[in-house]
Amino acid sequence: MKAIFLTKYGNSATAFETRETDMPTLDKHEVLIKVHTFGLNFADVVARRGLYPDAPKNPAVLGYDVAGTIHALGSDITDLQIGQRVTALTRFGGYSEYAKTMREGVTPIPDSLDYGTATALATQGCTAYYCAYESVRLHEGDKVLIHAAAGGVGSLLVQMAKHEKCIVYGTGSSSKMDYLKKIGVDVPIDYTKEDFGAFLKTQGVKIDVAFDSLGGKTFRNSYKTLNAGGRIISFGAAEQINGNKTNKIGAAMAALGFGFFSPIPLLMKSTAIIGVNMLRIADNRPKVFRQCLEAVVKMAEQGIIKPTVSKTYRASEIAAGHDFLESRQSVGKVVVEW
Repeated sequence: MKAIFLTKYGNSATAFETRETDMPTLDKHEVLIKVHTFGLNFADVVARRGLYPDAPKNPAVLGYDVAGTIHALGSDITDLQIGQRVTALTRFGGYSEYAKTMREGVTPIPDSLDYGTATALATQGCTAYYCAYESVRLHEGDKVLIHAAAGGVGSLLVQMAKHEKCIVYGTGSSSKMDYLKKIGVDVPIDYTKEDFGAFLKTQGVKIDVAFDSLGGKTFRNSYKTLNAGGRIISFGAAEQINGNKTNKIGAAMAALGFGFFSPIPLLMKSTAIIGVNMLRIADNRPKVFRQCLEAVVKMAEQGIIKPTVSKTYRASEIAAGHDFLESRQSVGKVVVEW
């Protein structure tokens, strides 16, 4: 089979090689999927830059999410069938013609969901669901701040928050303001023109729940906007990628930007800081991950959420897909097909 290997860190044009490699072997609790599409996530960009400690050592096959058909089943699995259409979380290895994962990382998809849309549900959909339904409880009328609201996770968080009848403040660049309005953001904030913290302060708005995938100073300033009883959920640190930095000094500077927190102010205002890493959830609480995956597929089938596929690239265009995602021009999901 073919797989796309990350062979060197740095620019996408020189980072990848497509190679022939052995088909994955299964243990009794694993599923092998013939991949039709796989997704790109910002964590892939971080890994390509050599800044993601969880990534395997080079040469490595990246990739967290795939959609396709079941090719083979481990001996313990009796509730799935070969040939069934599925979406799945992969713990790396997704940039392959065939990818394996644990049973809890796979769920069937209806015929109404195309493979590209289904790919958006595994990593980004589950992250959004876990953030919005497992980490906090959203209430009608809550003022919710969502950073990178046009992104894959952000756009799904918007739709989930609106489903719970929240008031959504979403940040994005100038070119994405119309898209934010389209998906339901009540108050789009153009971060290229105004500081979101200053804007909210002038409006007299305190945030009940903030979702942050950027980290650094954005996280610190978001924390300052919280109302009493507010929650901030951190699920990324995209600010560590700055220009062409590939060194760990840039990552360290971004980490310092988060600031330092004492539990005393959290107690005094009854606020909370919550971190979300779906790989850790999948590794240590696989049943919870399976519930999240099944829930987001059901929400998509019912039309509660509608993932956006920004662009679809061929596997031979992997570098272009990475560049597009890294440029922050994309909305929703960036998909690659074999």
